[in-house]
Amino acid sequence: MEDENDVGQTLALIHTSPALTPMFKSLCAKYLPDTTIFHMVDESLIADTVREGRLRRVTVRRLISLIESAEQAGADVVMVTCSSVGPAASMAKQLFDIPVIRVDEAMAEAAVRMGRRIGVMATLSTTLGPTVALLREKAVEANIEIEVYEALCNGALDAALNGDSATHDRILSEALKHHMQHVDVVVLAQASMARVVKALPAGTLSAPVLSSPELAVKSARAVLSALTVGRDVLVSSVGGETKP
Repeated sequence: MEDENDVGQTLALIHTSPALTPMFKSLCAKYLPDTTIFHMVDESLIADTVREGRLRRVTVRRLISLIESAEQAGADVVMVTCSSVGPAASMAKQLFDIPVIRVDEAMAEAAVRMGRRIGVMATLSTTLGPTVALLREKAVEANIEIEVYEALCNGALDAALNGDSATHDRILSEALKHHMQHVDVVVLAQASMARVVKALPAGTLSAPVLSSPELAVKSARAVLSALTVGRDVLVSSVGGETKP
């Protein structure tokens, strides 16, 4: 019997920070051991978005150009791992024949299924807004009413940029413990925040905490597997075989 991970295809990951590459390498090794993986990094996408305080059209076009380059390089599926440019990834889905995965989409879908009161934490306002908008979009699609509680962790990003990961993690941990006790589920808006949850002592939080990286890679595995099944059915049909 074929292993569900043995999809034999290529996944491209587009990052806006090189710091995310090791995390996604590890997750892909775990969940997609037989899939060819390659990474593309363009830090200027997030730098422009943070500087302008919004996702500009030129940044959308540049991300779409990167996705096109990934497709030309042989990618069967492309994942965009930055939530701040997530809306651009959603636009790109309509432009390519290959699947484009938005890193926080699977997380948002899971969150609206898990509870009505959803807490959202971010260190960037440019990430907080798109994440909240995505949660509301998924709630409408599922015909579920939700309440969203936002927490922007001021100072955490500056600490991280200055190499002070301890302060960054402390600010996030305190926000989790003090501002997210009344919600049904907590969503971490940025992939880089995932490690903080693992460091918290067991029982610190009453609500489950979702982060996007692992859920996104599992989603990619499902998409790649579906493509493989579709390809096998097509080959079978062309060959005149009938599968049971």
